[in-house]
Amino acid sequence: MAIAIVLLLILVASVIFHFVGPWDLPPLASNWGDIDLTIGITVLVTGLVFLAVMIFTIIAIIKFRYRPDRTADYEPENKKLELWLTGLSALGIIAMLAPGLYVYSEVVSVPDDALPVEAMAKQWGWAFRLPGDDGVLGKSDVRRVSADNPFGLDPLDPASQDDRLIQTPTLHLALNRPVQAQLRSLDVLHNFYVPQFRTKMDAVPGIVSSFWFTPTVEGEFEILCAEYCGVGHFNMRGKVVVQPEAEYALWLAQQPTFAEAQLALAQTTLSPLAREGEKLATEQGCMGCHGFAASPLGPSWSGIYGRAEVMSDGTELTVDDAYLIESIREPAAKLVQGYANVMPPYDLSDQQIAALIAYMKEKGGAPGEVEAAPAAPPVSGAVDAQPDQSLTGVDLAQAKGCLACHSVDGQKLVGPTWVGLAGSERTLLDGTTVIADEDYLRRAIIDPNAEVVEGYPPVMPVVSLTEAEILDLIQTIESLKQ
Repeated sequence: MAIAIVLLLILVASVIFHFVGPWDLPPLASNWGDIDLTIGITVLVTGLVFLAVMIFTIIAIIKFRYRPDRTADYEPENKKLELWLTGLSALGIIAMLAPGLYVYSEVVSVPDDALPVEAMAKQWGWAFRLPGDDGVLGKSDVRRVSADNPFGLDPLDPASQDDRLIQTPTLHLALNRPVQAQLRSLDVLHNFYVPQFRTKMDAVPGIVSSFWFTPTVEGEFEILCAEYCGVGHFNMRGKVVVQPEAEYALWLAQQPTFAEAQLALAQTTLSPLAREGEKLATEQGCMGCHGFAASPLGPSWSGIYGRAEVMSDGTELTVDDAYLIESIREPAAKLVQGYANVMPPYDLSDQQIAALIAYMKEKGGAPGEVEAAPAAPPVSGAVDAQPDQSLTGVDLAQAKGCLACHSVDGQKLVGPTWVGLAGSERTLLDGTTVIADEDYLRRAIIDPNAEVVEGYPPVMPVVSLTEAEILDLIQTIESLKQ
């Protein structure tokens, strides 16, 4: 009897938890409401089966509990019971499969007016290709993929010349216009998933998989990789921006075509390896702190290779391959004098690092005089270095390296701009929202990667600050509220 009571309590608790638990789907933002209906039918059928099995088990435990005067009956077959069980099981399976097959037939039936959009997946990011005025995507082949031709397009195919290339993880789509997503992968298995669109599909190396949808709600929606693809899987995110047709057309016209990219390539003097490094430096945010102009945030790459640098401990060394490799993988090991320890370590392959170094060599040129950076107080190499106690506001932010990733003029860098940050509502990576009040700003400074804002990488280092410095930084952010 005790077992029956426990099972009854589990049954009641399960039903209550289903209705009060956090099971709501995100708001629908596409035409696939039928998928929500299919999910609801599946939950209903499996829920009824769960209730039936649990209730039968409880009744059987009570009715057929052990008694000294009772013996078991041997009944190897019961055709009536078998027919009932077979019939009910068949009905349940049909109820779950039929709606799914109907919806799948709709998913693979692409409308004639659907816009083909290619989503290229690789560890660990997204790139996109859209057709030009002809409405057709040009031919592509993975064997043509290179740093100069990241999509592997056929330069002899006329249809490829006006294809628009988007090498950032942000895709714009027109509101209420059908889209056929064509998925490709350059390395391993990935999955393109936007929860609000209700459709998802694997990107499989060697084939092109596709599905279609119509975005019906204006706004920004996160792209997730829903297939484990390696150590950077958690950070393989992108964004879909759904906007009115006129705004979408304006955005599309600003994107480079394949023909324009080839023309620019013909005019460059960089080697293929250096061009790969240029692309990587942009994708990884290196140019936000370095670049080829003087900056108070990080050493300029202009003439960096072979240049003599003074380290924070007073020693001097010449910048060579070994130093650059160490500085990328362990940036805190040797710091150039005058710069804060704010650069996160990068887990890049030997090939990627070689490409970055080639880019620094070829683009930066020979060592020479670099224009002096704006005045900034020297800081020691340790993370917990304390600047002059008289520093406050923007000067303190600059000395501590905050302005390497944030901005005070509204410009978008590696991290959120401080302009308008205080008091605003922010969406975090887990989908929750917070108000950027004083408590949140304090938490973001002390433990920066605990609550990461959606759309930004979790790369901010923990910097040791005094209570007075924390208050100064918070006051600086709040002063930029308007």
